[in-house]
Amino acid sequence: MQKNAWLRYLLLILLGATLCFAYAPFSLSIIPFWVLPLVLVILWRLSPRQAFKSGFAFGFGWFGAGLSWIYVSIEKYGGMPEVANILVLALLIAYLSLYPAIAFSVWRKLCLRSTLWTYSLPLIWLASEWLRGWLFTGFPWLGLGYTQTDALLGGLGSSIGQYGITVVLWFVALAIVTGLRYRRPVNALLLVVVIISAWLAPGLQPIQRSGSSVSVLLVQGNVQQSLKWQADQQWPNILRYLDLTRPQYQHDIIIWPESAITALEPYADDILYNIDQAARVNGAALVTGIIDYDQENDAFFNSVIVLGQQSSEQQLNNSYEYGHSNRYQKHQLLPIGEFVPFESLLRPLAPLFNLPMSSFSRGDYEQSNLVANGHQLNTAICYEIAFSEQVRSNTQEHTDFLLTVSNDTWFGDSHGPWQHMQIAQMRAIEMGRPLLRATNNGVSAVTNEWGEIIAQAPQFETTTVSTQVPLVSGQTLFARAGQWLALFIAVLGLLPLLRNAFNKRGQAREKSVQ
Repeated sequence: MQKNAWLRYLLLILLGATLCFAYAPFSLSIIPFWVLPLVLVILWRLSPRQAFKSGFAFGFGWFGAGLSWIYVSIEKYGGMPEVANILVLALLIAYLSLYPAIAFSVWRKLCLRSTLWTYSLPLIWLASEWLRGWLFTGFPWLGLGYTQTDALLGGLGSSIGQYGITVVLWFVALAIVTGLRYRRPVNALLLVVVIISAWLAPGLQPIQRSGSSVSVLLVQGNVQQSLKWQADQQWPNILRYLDLTRPQYQHDIIIWPESAITALEPYADDILYNIDQAARVNGAALVTGIIDYDQENDAFFNSVIVLGQQSSEQQLNNSYEYGHSNRYQKHQLLPIGEFVPFESLLRPLAPLFNLPMSSFSRGDYEQSNLVANGHQLNTAICYEIAFSEQVRSNTQEHTDFLLTVSNDTWFGDSHGPWQHMQIAQMRAIEMGRPLLRATNNGVSAVTNEWGEIIAQAPQFETTTVSTQVPLVSGQTLFARAGQWLALFIAVLGLLPLLRNAFNKRGQAREKSVQ
């Protein structure tokens, strides 16, 4: 029995690891359609305790392979022995593995009470994923719905979002398993309904192109991470971005990546004023990442500001002044990278807990869109783009583009930056808005309102991306309803319980009449 258990755990680890190939850059979106049913077959007759261990094994393979890119930054910048590097990553993966473990355990406990709970798994999983995206500031990476971003089911994102697609994947897996186990060919109808819905969903959204477009330039500086924060490199770094930008000021909007300007904003007035004037003279808006330092409150903010042409009316534009309101301050901070929990305890332990600029303060959850050359930009910095509800809360009917700036240099030539880009594409699908993504060394790209990449820079090159981006109007169903539709679909799994309850009530009434 014990030997069989270890074989089961090993198989679940392998199945979880296989899911890594369903995400970018591999994007084998068919994988969840056989991995998830196999997982259910293994879980089918397990006790809640066995299901917990099995779910943990599945999660360890899933997050272990999917998030292995984190090791690149820990190993290169953590300043710890190899064993400690592996241990830190293993602890993170073990923590994340608790969520599928708990979800499977709860599901099996309910199923042992009654088989009517079989289709409750999508709802339980949804609750687990929401918790993972919220607890301890949240880490909503590798949601199952992202595996369908570039596939047919990705079209559902405009209606039910990434979480909704995750719910649908579990319903499909349950339909496959129960259809084969109980010989119910009618279950195949669910697959037909899902495919037709995914095909129709984008066309049902009230998203229309205006016929106008905006010229956008993304600037990819490709600055080495080891040099980025050195004091003597501040001016060379800025010169690199200026040299790339100067010949292309004819664009309406120019975007530099996260913290492209490493000088603290209060001490960079002269530089920023000169950039502002150069952009203004050429009728361009220049959007850049920068670190703001609030001297009164001794607070640092990871920020994005707009220089040059802000309003579409030239006479309404004032020259740059420090503290102007046309800025965004990052709200969702990255643990360890941007703030250190239990700071007094962890910082002395290793350089990993004392990285440059790891003491940021939070901006507000909801902030006004940036205004660049008269266009409204809903901004998210780095991994903030993974928080769909925050992006939705800041997407207004007048929002023209989603903007995200990042610095994925920490993760080298790994699959991490590609997963990051895929997540950003899903936000474009959900919100029905073109997405502009500028990074230090890739993946810098522009998508249309359906998340399809229309321009992209090669990774690890000092270069620019120039393209025309269409203007659109209208709001997707997801932008208006948010996660409620995903929840509604997940609750449908409880219909067998409700039907049984009504039947029992009807039978009780008949007996009382007799």
